[in-house]
Amino acid sequence: MSLLRRIEGNSVPVGEEGRRPPAPMIKKDVVRELTHDVRTRVQNKLIAELNPKMDLSNTAQVRRGIEDLFNQILEHEGIILTRADRMRLFEQIAAEILGFGPLEALLNDETVTEIMVNGPNNIYVEQKGRIHKADAAFENDDHVMRIIDRIISPLGRRCDESQPMVDARLPDGSRVNAIIPPVSLIGPVLTIRKFSKSPLTVEDLIHFGSLTPELVEFLRACVTARLNVVISGGTGSGKTTLLNVLSSFIPDDERIVTIEDAAELQLRQEHIVTLETRPPNMEGKGQITIRELVINALRMRPDRIVVGECRGREALDMLQAMNTGHDGSLTTAHSNGPRDTVARLETMVLMAGMDLPLRAIREQMSSALDLIVHQERLRDGSRRVVNVTEVVGMEGDVVVLQDLFVFEQTGMEDGRIIGRIRPTGIRPKFTPKLEMANIYLPSSTFGFESTLGTRIKDRW
Repeated sequence: MSLLRRIEGNSVPVGEEGRRPPAPMIKKDVVRELTHDVRTRVQNKLIAELNPKMDLSNTAQVRRGIEDLFNQILEHEGIILTRADRMRLFEQIAAEILGFGPLEALLNDETVTEIMVNGPNNIYVEQKGRIHKADAAFENDDHVMRIIDRIISPLGRRCDESQPMVDARLPDGSRVNAIIPPVSLIGPVLTIRKFSKSPLTVEDLIHFGSLTPELVEFLRACVTARLNVVISGGTGSGKTTLLNVLSSFIPDDERIVTIEDAAELQLRQEHIVTLETRPPNMEGKGQITIRELVINALRMRPDRIVVGECRGREALDMLQAMNTGHDGSLTTAHSNGPRDTVARLETMVLMAGMDLPLRAIREQMSSALDLIVHQERLRDGSRRVVNVTEVVGMEGDVVVLQDLFVFEQTGMEDGRIIGRIRPTGIRPKFTPKLEMANIYLPSSTFGFESTLGTRIKDRW
């Protein structure tokens, strides 16, 4: 039975008064098949009928052409749809031709922060820190693969059986990871970490409860005074967002070199050089790693080096850069806490294969690093800075850390964690560095009264 007849079978005869009652709802499987059928015909007609001289980069013009063909097909074949179904069908067709198919609506939804495609029929999204199954699906594995190719092709990357994993980014900077069979046993898997169309600001993080105004002023002072800062945390804890915010504190008159696997940082300064790694080609040659970019960046007269993430041998070169006059460097690292960050960096330095003694590595870290800012995604899905820890120095063979700010949970309300990051009452050892930059923070920043020097209780 044809699609048209199936739809006509759902219609209702004209009533006695000569008016046709409202059309009943069409079943989802019928709409899905109709969508695929009409979309295929529109695409075929577009190839045949679109003006070859039409500027395909002019999205508005191409969209109008698609809409005209869409209306012609519906009218020619007598397919009758409600206004809502007609608009929904057209948007799906336009998204398939101009955008990213079933993902287009999710990418345009500001409340969605992550999209997870587990094969063609299972699409999950993260909203407000919670994961939900989306009411969307691909037709089959080939449909998912077409969208993956559409994402990675402009970047000159590929994803096939010989290279079944790929990292990429969308035009707005959103991070993309794809992994396909034979490595994935459930079909093509696509994960998109969305970036906000307008980058989050300091005010946004204060509003979300990730930071406090007092902590913001402290971190601003640290970045301005050219302290070396590592932002640590688990996957999805908001490290890159916080790095983006801290990077905004860098003065406009400094030369910034950013190094990333996939360019995600959205800095507002003018004097920025953005570097991005390159995967190997089909012959397995031509790869450019973060370590090579860090080494090259040292020859580019940088005032600041911002590395999107240290995850391997480049940690050694980053520490050496911090110890050889490139103060004010920023980077992120995966870890479970400030102490674990030091252990992770130690392991990454050992990966460089330089056969350095542990004490030498720890001395490098203790002299290079000034501050570790640890962020977590809490049980309620919120992302909070939970530790701001100073790297004090060495005692024996141990790197000494001390917490300057610690998150304190005070309760739960409607499933949300209530709490705030508070000062520990300890003045950092690097205070002279701040004063050399003509930055003088009030004693209240660290939990002391400015006159008596006693810790303020319940200040916030």
